[in-house]
Amino acid sequence: MQEVKAAMAGTIFSIEIKVGDVVTRGQVVLIMESMKMEIPLEAEVDGTVTAINGNEGDFVNEDDVLVTIQS
Repeated sequence: MQEVKAAMAGTIFSIEIKVGDVVTRGQVVLIMESMKMEIPLEAEVDGTVTAINGNEGDFVNEDDVLVTIQS
């Protein structure tokens, strides 16, 4: 299981997947915005998205778990 965590405090700009989607390693699952920069977060494993913790526009803190992927 992989937990995709926020790289830094910021806002969820775009969620690129939904629960149940099959993702591959390196696929962008979510884009954060912080300090006017867009930061793509990628899956580190092949698997199925089992949880998305947040919505577009939500503020998150560094290391918050945003997406869970079951490999």
